[in-house]
Amino acid sequence: MQVRINPRPIGGTLRAIPSKSHAHRLLICAALAGEQTELLCAADSRDISATRNCLTALGADIQPMEGGWKVYPILMPGEGDINCGESGSTFRFLFPVTCALSQSRTFSLEGRLSRRPMDALYDCLEEHGVIVTGAGTEKVSCSGSMRPGRFTIPGDISSQFISGLIFALPLLYGDSEIIIEGKTESRSYIDLTLACVRQFGITVEETPTGFVIPGNQRYISPGRIEVEGDWSNGAFILCGGAISGGVLTLTGMNNNSIQGDREICSILRDFGARVEISGDKVTLCRENHLRAVTVDVGNIPDLVPAVAAVASVAQGETVIKNAGRLRLKESDRLAAVSETLNALGADVRVEGDEMKIIGRPTLKGGTVDSWNDHRIVMMAALCAPACEEPVTVTGAQAVNKSYPGFFNDMEKLGGQTERWEDK
Repeated sequence: MQVRINPRPIGGTLRAIPSKSHAHRLLICAALAGEQTELLCAADSRDISATRNCLTALGADIQPMEGGWKVYPILMPGEGDINCGESGSTFRFLFPVTCALSQSRTFSLEGRLSRRPMDALYDCLEEHGVIVTGAGTEKVSCSGSMRPGRFTIPGDISSQFISGLIFALPLLYGDSEIIIEGKTESRSYIDLTLACVRQFGITVEETPTGFVIPGNQRYISPGRIEVEGDWSNGAFILCGGAISGGVLTLTGMNNNSIQGDREICSILRDFGARVEISGDKVTLCRENHLRAVTVDVGNIPDLVPAVAAVASVAQGETVIKNAGRLRLKESDRLAAVSETLNALGADVRVEGDEMKIIGRPTLKGGTVDSWNDHRIVMMAALCAPACEEPVTVTGAQAVNKSYPGFFNDMEKLGGQTERWEDK
């Protein structure tokens, strides 16, 4: 699909979509519980659907209800391949869970997912009785019986490895310990996992080096639980408002959320926007020129495309630090962000693990590719209000991975889009 976004300002009020990160975690906890859970989630996406489908393949029964799903737990092993699509969270969470359930299964991976780092997790699991075959291919299998014990894992590759172990280890017959080596990146995502498992009655004790997790635990359903508004995708809407100027309000947000991407409010204030928080509302107002910032994204890598777009029209040079792990996302996001913004008329360069952006008063617009990356689609689109000419994105269907209604929501805020299928 191709989408042309005309250079019009956006503003007004919009309700945030549910958090993909939160939905993944609650779905997994619900499927591991001993009783039914009603999970309220007002919107779907390709990644959330991947987790639902994989849990169904593992033996859960997930039925639609008004405003979400009824999740009936895994009681008997399922059948067939477990298709994760392109969802890294789905695969990295459910691979160790499947091992803990002693199911011998094959996972199907699409896109770049088979090339994203997994060896550290595989090695850790193999040290505890798991047999992994097909590593680095689009078909990865696990078998054997996973033993409890000490699980040593690096903290600077993916927090999803640690989250996957946190989900899985309570199911084992004995106590386990997670030892995190080196710096822990994206700690807020681990905290979100901890919050979710604790809501389902799981005990996890933090230590100076990681976590101690007693075995023989049981996930206990809270009965009914709601997915929070999504700070990761909401950040793109707020950044689009900052680029456009004027006033924009996002509702349905948990302003005490553990989601790390809530940091976007502080970053936008540093850029010179006024951000006010009241109840479940976040209101952004930008009347004056934006100014450059320096931001460390080691714990908030998903914000880089949105922040880079704002920086492209902020006065001065913005420095985005500790962004190296973006090379391992759905695309090489350091390359994708810099090349896409430069094609639209920005001044972006990558130096090692840093991105430096010299802001310009306006961008020129033009045609760019999605890199098959949902966040690159949204980044390009939110630049349109600052462009002299329309922005056209090819392969824009990549946005369905996390935010299928993105362009509809842009139009609700006053944006103007034209869409057509690729020939």
